[in-house]
Amino acid sequence: MENGRHTLPAAVDDVLEKALALERIDERDALTLLASRDLVNIGRVADALRGSRTDPDRVTFVIDRNLNYTNICHTDCDFCAFYRRPGDRREGYLLPKPIIFKKIEETLAIGGTALLMQGGHHPDLAIDYYEDLFQSIKARYPIHLHALSPPEVQHIARRSKLTVPEALTRLRNAGLDSLPGGGAEILVDRVRTIIAPKKTKSEEWLGVMRDAHRLGMSTTATMMYGHVETLEERVSHMRKIRALQDEMRGFRAFISWTFQPDGTRLASLVNADELPTSFDYLLTQAVSRIYLDNVDHIQSSWVTQGMKVGQVALSFGADDMGSVMIEENVVSAAGTSHRASTDDFVRAIRALGKTPVQRDTMYREVKTW
Repeated sequence: MENGRHTLPAAVDDVLEKALALERIDERDALTLLASRDLVNIGRVADALRGSRTDPDRVTFVIDRNLNYTNICHTDCDFCAFYRRPGDRREGYLLPKPIIFKKIEETLAIGGTALLMQGGHHPDLAIDYYEDLFQSIKARYPIHLHALSPPEVQHIARRSKLTVPEALTRLRNAGLDSLPGGGAEILVDRVRTIIAPKKTKSEEWLGVMRDAHRLGMSTTATMMYGHVETLEERVSHMRKIRALQDEMRGFRAFISWTFQPDGTRLASLVNADELPTSFDYLLTQAVSRIYLDNVDHIQSSWVTQGMKVGQVALSFGADDMGSVMIEENVVSAAGTSHRASTDDFVRAIRALGKTPVQRDTMYREVKTW
């Protein structure tokens, strides 16, 4: 005890002092923080740094729809409970245009500004399908298309016998506005070989993002953790995101969430007692804010954690609550189903004494409450 309070272990204290002095922490520092379990002090510093990068009195969110246009996928990821194999006539689907259009109209009717569109790696869909769909959407609706994760882009390019830059250029010209960061999971191939051996490798995921950034496209970055990765591998993932951001400056936000096990084959490889808790989630998010010193926005993952933890996360480095998410199918397929309205977001943000701000996908203000 010192002056009536507990002192931090020297290593953690040194790392936090370095971070508060706006000095870049390294991988060893980030691992020290993750392993320390000192949530309160790490969260305090993460919140201070959040306030230095974004307006500390405002919390943003977006109104959009997560539209999963197909669940047919040949990649067979062990962590996914959403996909169905090609040929599954009972549960496999590909949404027809009229249904997609109706969902967009519903989104616009409640003040939505964007469509987050992702799906499986459908073996029959080449780039002409996406060009036609995107052009049809843009001809009808004033909506931002935030669509196609790097693995989907890679699949489309391969299926269409195109390079990734060629595919991205054509998709952008057809109406694709920005790329979500899905499919990153953990950007360490040891982990990917276990949980998704057929899927995009780490350097391929980063390569798609680099190509998108070169074309002037803004993207987000994600991390799905709490399965077979080590703490060191979580830090390695963040290092690769930070390095690409140093190079290209194309990531506008980072979102992390915990593995949702229900209905997945991967659940059998993970000890239920070792699944991440809300404590682990908040700690990992706080460390991501401190380590990713070149990414402006950190999103709270209320969809996987629930609204209460999502609200608490706003004091642990997050400045944004992500999407109201009118529709969500992938996480709910794995047994986690949290729902919230715009009013729920506004109440949760105001309860913290902060101003709720609806933004668009590019973080431009739409409405303030």
